[in-house]
Amino acid sequence: MKLFCRQFGSGKPIIILHGLFGLSDNWVSIGKVLAHNYKVIVPDLRNHGQSPHSSIFNYDAMAGDISELMDDLELSSAIIMGHSMGGKVAMQFALQYPERTGKLIVVDMSMRQYEERQSQIEIIKAMMAIDFEKVDSRSEISELLRQSITEEKVRLFIMKNLYRVTRSHLGWRPDLKSIYQNIDCVFEAISGESVYQGASLFIHGDDSDYVLESDISQIQHHFPQAVFKVVPDAGHWVHADNPEGFLKEVIAFIGTNN
Repeated sequence: MKLFCRQFGSGKPIIILHGLFGLSDNWVSIGKVLAHNYKVIVPDLRNHGQSPHSSIFNYDAMAGDISELMDDLELSSAIIMGHSMGGKVAMQFALQYPERTGKLIVVDMSMRQYEERQSQIEIIKAMMAIDFEKVDSRSEISELLRQSITEEKVRLFIMKNLYRVTRSHLGWRPDLKSIYQNIDCVFEAISGESVYQGASLFIHGDDSDYVLESDISQIQHHFPQAVFKVVPDAGHWVHADNPEGFLKEVIAFIGTNN
């Protein structure tokens, strides 16, 4: 699948993968900082943003998309960084294409299968419930979403997925139907016996419960060079909650020189 992507800077490539309901826009500010020393590539994953839609939505397929993107950009390897769902795509990619993974950065995500999170189910149901024939303004949509998505930060994050289908009609960029039908695949574990021997950074927020002490041994088995860092004053959206702390750990890991 040919993914839409944004590119910044020059030098050694780093590919940044967003999470569920995210898109490349979410990483522009971080990408521009890293672009001072690296060529930063931020794709929209399948069924998200401006990338194509597909009824197939799993980690194997999404890792294959990244390999195809690298072929198109004529990249033999790259640093791969992913957040949340994108973190699982990054892990799958590193295990499946170790020779193409220069370094691996996983942001607030473990390998294990996660229990279905009601908050994410409520988000997708709230998005699917919007009737764009009856609403035509962002403020109206925000009020409708507020009934199910009470946290303003999350609601604003979701509303970045709105776009003008026509001059008078808004719509959602993600393929909500396909994501909903494959939601179990989002929560599934990264499994198999493969091992990635390259340098790996697993970074998470101190207020997040996505990475637990019990996850460490499984991660170290598949990523034996893994180092673990905790960013203070940050939850699951580490890069948004504490961008300075996040960038400090990332830059220390990848370096500042081309």
